Amino acid sequence: QVQLMGSGGGSVQAGGSLRLSCVASGYTSYSDYCMGWFRQTSGKEREGVAMLYPAGGMSYSADSVKGRFTASRDNAKSTVFLQMNSLKPEDTGMYFCARATFTYGPCSTSPTAYTYWGQGTQVTVSS
Repeated sequence: QVQLMGSGGGSVQAGGSLRLSCVASGYTSYSDYCMGWFRQTSGKEREGVAMLYPAGGMSYSADSVKGRFTASRDNAKSTVFLQMNSLKPEDTGMYFCARATFTYGPCSTSPTAYTYWGQGTQVTVSS
């Protein structure tokens, strides 16, 4: 059974930093799948934040986080990370990690391309 367990959320003041982690289990060939970070902020639909390619490398889905957030993966530990710096109040929301439905291929920024989801971790940024 595929499981994704996210952690690392919390409350910080604007300008602060948080590091989210997400550990995957229940399947093999972890490195063959795109992994994504998504968030759902108040009143908005779930949006992609950053996508991680199977062999490494990442791409941003949200322009608003470029230069502030960095996503990475450790395939040996089946873990993805989201380092969030210079946080802003508008970054407040629930953050989710997700695994793509299919192996390889382009890493879609659409939530519909991801089948397995972590439980979400809350990030709250106060001004």
